Amino acid sequence: MRKLIYIAIMVSFIACKDSFLDVVPLGSQVAVTTDDYDKLMNDPQYYAQTFAGGWQEPALMEDDVAAEEAYLLQGSPQMLRLFHWQDVVYQQQDQTPWAISLWLEQLYTLNKIIGEVMTSSGGTDAQKRIIRAEAIATRAWTYFQFINFYGKPYVQSTAGTDPGFPIIEQADVNEKTFTRASVQAVYDFIIKDLTAAIAELPVKPSIRTRMSKPAAEGLLGKVYVFMGRYNDALSMFNAAFADLADSDAHLYDYNQTLAAGGAFLPMDIIIGPSQGPGNNMNDLTEAVVSKVFYNGSYSGNQLGNNGLVLAPWAAALYGASDLRLLLYTDTNPDQSPNTGGRLRKYGVTYARMGLQLPDMYLLSAECKARLNDLAGAVADVETLREHRMPAADASIPGAIAADQTALIRFIFEERIREFATEGYRWFDMRRQSVDPLFAGQTFTHTQYNADGSVSTFTLSQPRRLVLQLPPSFITSNPGMPNNP
Repeated sequence: MRKLIYIAIMVSFIACKDSFLDVVPLGSQVAVTTDDYDKLMNDPQYYAQTFAGGWQEPALMEDDVAAEEAYLLQGSPQMLRLFHWQDVVYQQQDQTPWAISLWLEQLYTLNKIIGEVMTSSGGTDAQKRIIRAEAIATRAWTYFQFINFYGKPYVQSTAGTDPGFPIIEQADVNEKTFTRASVQAVYDFIIKDLTAAIAELPVKPSIRTRMSKPAAEGLLGKVYVFMGRYNDALSMFNAAFADLADSDAHLYDYNQTLAAGGAFLPMDIIIGPSQGPGNNMNDLTEAVVSKVFYNGSYSGNQLGNNGLVLAPWAAALYGASDLRLLLYTDTNPDQSPNTGGRLRKYGVTYARMGLQLPDMYLLSAECKARLNDLAGAVADVETLREHRMPAADASIPGAIAADQTALIRFIFEERIREFATEGYRWFDMRRQSVDPLFAGQTFTHTQYNADGSVSTFTLSQPRRLVLQLPPSFITSNPGMPNNP
């Protein structure tokens, strides 16, 4: 059997390149057979960024975290700038952010697969269509990251003129000119890709690191939520849940897994629940499509979570019986006690950024609440809560359950309880910033300094709800406007 030598790709963003998306193939042999393209879709970088990248930047920017200065300073300058919400995070001499570099590498390969697999040899037409659909859906997921890092939050009245991200549909190394598409154009592109993929994807993937029909349906639902299209979103979530009926994906019950003798135990003083999914990047139990990123300490990998603790206001959202508190410790990374009693999330070395069942339940609940199906929303939220705490404490208080606005706010708070310090809150902050329900909201970070003083940083809205494009992008592509 002919051995595939994988396409080696390097995307360079340093100065002197002709284009900020200059892609240089380093290998001489390309995929030919359908099996070759299938293997390309198994590239671990599509589902596991175990050194750097992923949502490391959002995890430092979300407002449910505070920081212990002494430990934050053990990281990189970029970590400090992100936590302080500075305008310029990456300076001219800095390495280009890992996340966007990796995703652009992957984009080149995805476009190769999309453009070539249908003419590959050795496979059936059905096999080729599935591989192509997996690549298309993965490209859509990638662009959803790009637009939420570098484009303004979606507002229908301005999305057509708000600058987004270049749309690249071809794996063309000779292309040298790139322009920023509008936010609307990028969202339209994502919707087009996911819609096309849904028609071809299997209900059950070969493995849940590969895209499936329910994964693409759930992702499209999430995209619609970010656009405020709640009816369309709910339709997609309902379809995804229906298609997941025979799936192995299910919610962990923390009442069992964190009880004496539970599957997540024993507890470890360094990483908390040693056998929990946060310490096992290969745990697919709650994944609709699994994508993980390293959410641990800095080790020369550009970004880390050194010094991050749960903001006291976020810690106050948890009830005493909420078993998610067992993912936190009141010790510092060197095991000394945190003198302020602040909590550090030590049970999630690997955070999830693909599509997880808890995310789908809460997004579905939000749609139902916004569409005034309060009973349906409550049922979705309580399904998750019953798996995170004793059933007696899982019910939503009656006054909240009967009030649409209060329930929507409760759902966002539940998202913090479920996902705090893992990057999710950053995307919710962006959505809330353009939501009249949350008008006037400010976002702050608190830094607890080594001398006992406290520093407070306030996010400048709307400017710093968007990251600047790295300077190498702008230098190598003259005329491309950057974010302010």
